[in-house]
Amino acid sequence: MKIAVFDIHKFERPVFDGVNRDYNFDLQYFETRLNASTAPAARGFEVVCSFVNDQLDEPALAALKAGGTRLIALRSAGFNHVDLAAASKLGLRIVRVPAYSPYAVGEHAVALMLTLNRKIHRSYARVRELNFSLDGLVGFDLHQKTVGLIGTGKIGRVVANIMRGFGCHVLAYDLKKDPELGFVEYTSLDSLYARSDIISLHVPLTPQTSHLLDASALAKTK
Repeated sequence: MKIAVFDIHKFERPVFDGVNRDYNFDLQYFETRLNASTAPAARGFEVVCSFVNDQLDEPALAALKAGGTRLIALRSAGFNHVDLAAASKLGLRIVRVPAYSPYAVGEHAVALMLTLNRKIHRSYARVRELNFSLDGLVGFDLHQKTVGLIGTGKIGRVVANIMRGFGCHVLAYDLKKDPELGFVEYTSLDSLYARSDIISLHVPLTPQTSHLLDASALAKTK
């Protein structure tokens, strides 16, 4: 089977090549992003592997279909860059990554919290210029602060446990409560906005969650 892998990164190739030793697929790598202009490069490939920055709109999907592609495998959990209605109409099958490591994503989210709070990104740039001033770089203790989590799925659960380790009070909003998070206080969105020192989003992008933190929500925060 011939598989065209678009928007490939150097760190991905050894992984693909290693796994492919057990299957011997004919893999061909393209560094270009997949869109209507580059889709003809996949002519003759039964499967196309796409990444999050590719644009799989109807013209791109039609070009893939015309070239003989039958299956599009996404290297992402998100699929908002794919016109699913057009894919269905063209008879193209779409598959995706069911989930990333919740620990990798959750830990990275906490790393970003710490970076913003302790101004690590700004201090790093300042030190490179031999400026060792602490002005404007002071953060605050996370201990005993209130962290509001919107979404307590697999990733939100990881973040909740990490923030508990910091000694934070954890609020959460979700359509379904996680019975394993007995230390979390589930509340309304308005209450979460008003009481949280930090708010972290862990929900999929849908029409209902798009721009969830809009001007109205921000007006309710501290």
